[in-house]
Amino acid sequence: MTTDTASTTSPTIATTFPDFARIGLLSFGGPAAQIALMHRVLVEERGYLTERQFLNALSFCMLLPGPEAMQLATYAGWRLHGTLGGLIAGGLFVVPGAIVMLALASVYAVFGNVPLIEALFLGVKAAVLVIVVEALMRVARKALSGKAAWIVAGLAFLALFAFALPYPLIVLMAGLFGFIGANATEEEVPQVNVSWRRTLGTALTWLSIWLVPVALLDLLFGTTILPDLARFFSTLAVVTFGGAYSVLAYMAQDVVTREGWLTAREMMDGLGLAETTPGPLILVTQFVGFLAAFKEGGFWFGAVGALVTVWVTFVPCFAWIFTGAPYIEWIGAQPRLSGALKAITAAVVGVILNLSIWFALHVLFAQVDRTEHGLLTLWVPQVETFDWRAGVLAILAAALLLGFKAGLTLTLLAAALGGLVLSTFA
Repeated sequence: MTTDTASTTSPTIATTFPDFARIGLLSFGGPAAQIALMHRVLVEERGYLTERQFLNALSFCMLLPGPEAMQLATYAGWRLHGTLGGLIAGGLFVVPGAIVMLALASVYAVFGNVPLIEALFLGVKAAVLVIVVEALMRVARKALSGKAAWIVAGLAFLALFAFALPYPLIVLMAGLFGFIGANATEEEVPQVNVSWRRTLGTALTWLSIWLVPVALLDLLFGTTILPDLARFFSTLAVVTFGGAYSVLAYMAQDVVTREGWLTAREMMDGLGLAETTPGPLILVTQFVGFLAAFKEGGFWFGAVGALVTVWVTFVPCFAWIFTGAPYIEWIGAQPRLSGALKAITAAVVGVILNLSIWFALHVLFAQVDRTEHGLLTLWVPQVETFDWRAGVLAILAAALLLGFKAGLTLTLLAAALGGLVLSTFA
């Protein structure tokens, strides 16, 4: 199906529900793989969005705090079915992973690391590595349409990989480059069919949905850890840009050193669990919320802590999208704003490349050290810690997904079983 035009028919919620459920259940591998999966389903297979609509929405979501992949799914649902569609699409993107994470966090809290789960996750992480690489290739083919786009992508990669510059700064510089360099030719500008009063009302409604429960926690559970979790992760939802990876350094440092809720080992284990479950990688916040509350009050208190954390992490995403979605196409039709969005999309390719290398190093090597040489900041693997099992499983996953064009489900299942076999007999 062509990606230049969207489907001429208006699909029903019953028609799109299985598609968004499929995205939610198969959204392994962090934002790179998730964005590629959504592009495949929403643009290439179903034609719900055109190529331009998808990339404009992606660029807009990259400007927002919070998980861009979840916000992109919410926008797609909103565009098809309004607020209800956005809630369904965004919810289906989060809920399956949240259920799996709650189960895994419960097992972890009670039993610690379970060898069987670790063996299965070894294969899943190797498959996810291949999914991320495929995502990089897919997004690059669509976003890098000229020499300037390649330069922006390359500079964004170097800024992150070699100099560890803040992600918001990279987005700002790319946007300014695209804005200044855009060809300011006139084109038809779509009407914005929403008043400023309605926009303000939408923003206030969702801010209330987000923050009123936080205030109630103070009244009902003021002497427990729950209000602290709500305030901490509400702040996190506002100040962290660039998706889950940009959250990790800020969150890990404060959760371990300042708050003392988790140990450094528990924090890394939570990240490992989040990397191998469907849904946004930022679900690692749910692990933190569950384990911190579990330590204070047991399983049910931990479950409430997980719910509080999920609420204040993802409700703001609905607020940003439902408030800003009516303006995305208008922004994309402004020559200079469109140029800024295209440059940001090109920078996203560099971001995904950086994430792909970071993820590959941590999958294939047991120890990866962060080294600083003046302005340079590099991740250097300890060669002797290379995990040959992960390498073999990555090759298997690449053969299935890229060579034989097997689906994501079959690839993930085969890799997980392969991890179990190699961990048991090798």
